[in-house]
Amino acid sequence: MAELTQILQAVERGEENSSERLLPLVYDELRRLATIKMSRESEHQTLQPTALVHEAWLRLAAAEEAQWQNRGHFFAAAAEAMRRILIERARRRSRLKHGGGQVRLDVQELELADTTPDEKVLLINEALERFQTEDPEKARVVVLKFFGGLTNREVAESLNVTERTIERQWAYAKAWLFNAIRKEF
Repeated sequence: MAELTQILQAVERGEENSSERLLPLVYDELRRLATIKMSRESEHQTLQPTALVHEAWLRLAAAEEAQWQNRGHFFAAAAEAMRRILIERARRRSRLKHGGGQVRLDVQELELADTTPDEKVLLINEALERFQTEDPEKARVVVLKFFGGLTNREVAESLNVTERTIERQWAYAKAWLFNAIRKEF
């Protein structure tokens, strides 16, 4: 744990080869988080956990103002990077130019409430963006749990609060998001 914090500080200072020393320490944990997140995605999702980790790593390494105080802060940034990648992919696939997920259907069989997995991710993201303006702290819990795949304990450690606080914030956030998404339909 201390070694990771020291390397994160070296990355922040711009020391040579610090990023190369960081990747082996965090790769397995990033891979675990990506696997958890991808297990909740649709079976039509073509992005593999390894590719998600690599893309997130490229974004984290390219961040010019990367300042990670500790392990929790780094993994919070990684969760946010994974979230953005999944949202961008969902938006790209849902564009009309790319077919927009359109499928020929018999009008008799059409269910209006039926949404694709990409649409669900986009709905959650839109509601989350509104929630961030209202309550950024609880919105951060959603990002870490839903998009980052962290447990309550891991989120609590990352945010330096108690696990019970995270449980309360998660319950509130889920209810808020459910109501916001329900209003869209």
